Amino acid sequence: MMQFPDLDVRMNAVGAKAVRLVGVFNLLAISKKWRLLGGMMSIVAASLSACSSTPPQALPATSVPGRWQYATASVAADAVSQQWWRGFGSDELDQLLTRAQRDSFDVQAAAARVEQAVAQARIAGAPLLPELNLGVNASRQDYLDSHRNADGSSHTVALAASYEVDFWGRNRALRDRARYLLQSSRHDLDTVQLTLTSGVARLYLQVLGLAERLSIAELNVANASRVLDVVEARYRAGAATALEVAQQRGLLASQQRTLETLRQQLADGKTALAVLIGLPPAELVIGGQGLQGVQTPQITPGLPAQLLVRRPDIARAEAALAAADANTLAARAAMLPRVQLTGSLGLGGEQWSDMLAHPIYSVAAALTAPVFNAGRLAAGRDLALAQRTELLQNYRAAIVAAFGDVETALNAVQAIEQQRRWQSEELAQAERAFRLAETRYRAGADTLLTMLDAQRTWYSAQDQAVQLTLANLQGRVALFKALGGGWQLTPASAS
Repeated sequence: MMQFPDLDVRMNAVGAKAVRLVGVFNLLAISKKWRLLGGMMSIVAASLSACSSTPPQALPATSVPGRWQYATASVAADAVSQQWWRGFGSDELDQLLTRAQRDSFDVQAAAARVEQAVAQARIAGAPLLPELNLGVNASRQDYLDSHRNADGSSHTVALAASYEVDFWGRNRALRDRARYLLQSSRHDLDTVQLTLTSGVARLYLQVLGLAERLSIAELNVANASRVLDVVEARYRAGAATALEVAQQRGLLASQQRTLETLRQQLADGKTALAVLIGLPPAELVIGGQGLQGVQTPQITPGLPAQLLVRRPDIARAEAALAAADANTLAARAAMLPRVQLTGSLGLGGEQWSDMLAHPIYSVAAALTAPVFNAGRLAAGRDLALAQRTELLQNYRAAIVAAFGDVETALNAVQAIEQQRRWQSEELAQAERAFRLAETRYRAGADTLLTMLDAQRTWYSAQDQAVQLTLANLQGRVALFKALGGGWQLTPASAS
């Protein structure tokens, strides 16, 4: 985990630095102006204790559980890798994710934000070095009256340098803030990529599940049509009533309606998947692989403490908090005097050939201290402290939310596994009951109502089996995402 600057220690050292600076001015007291500066610094040093008010609170200790509440041991479980989706054994999913990572507009926008943060970090670090400016000027002045002449030619070349002595660490704090914000933007990019990959995997599995449910619905519509033919034949033979015909036709119409609903949902799922990848919906092609061809990966969640370095959103919140610490230090330093050094070297003359004859240089030092600003600087310090408090709570909330995400995903995977065991028995018995009811109805040993009820139960069990299979796979996607998707906070990503 990254370390935060000790603002209290740094700000307490401000008074000592001021006293040393007063001593320097006293040693240089060879003129009235240096003695005047020394007196000004003495006044400033006496007021520094008021400027360095209560420092920001330290990063609190985080309560980490010793184990996961809903974790179950798995002999075939593997650690989460950055290409976790390969555990589903789908080449098509792998191709879609490769294309999504390349073409996603969200990822490209997040990458652009990283480039912006890089530029901001360079801008923030620039004041730590002197600034040089070169100026060249040539002018000509003369009368419009041709009878009078004026030698108004001048040529100058000047090199000017300026530098603010970062005595209180304000510029360094602003540079550190920009660097922490750069870290935050990089972690934000990692979060966007993790959200993208998990979103594509979830939608892809949903499309496969809807396609499989659609196939089951089509088979059940065909089966309902076959049963309707039997009922109508029995009606024509006088062995069935008009009520039985109407009931079977109503069941067939209901299944046709369900069929159209699934077709709409499948089309919407494909559209959502295409948009997430960054493709026009018409260009997305999904093969005929069903959920039965997708493997079920086994996952080990590891220790809860490891989650703190495996979630990019936690690292992002921590970097933002570190940036707030640096911003607080800069806001406090803004309340202290500023020392500006300037110097210039110039060449000038009426002719270019005379420029080297009389070079001119100047050196100056300026000390400015805030005296009255209607509380603006103090309000800026209070604003920085309040923002730091907000980000501290966001950081703590991100940790708690991360633990909650993992527990929810683990509970879902465990619960769905249990449901699938019972549902498989439910499906087998529902099919057996329908076959028996159909045979008994053909033989006239049972009513149509019994067969229709068995038929609806069988169809519902088939559809529920697909939904549970889908929920099981999507639950593992959610668990991969909750565990950080194989992301790891390294010294390189934290620096």
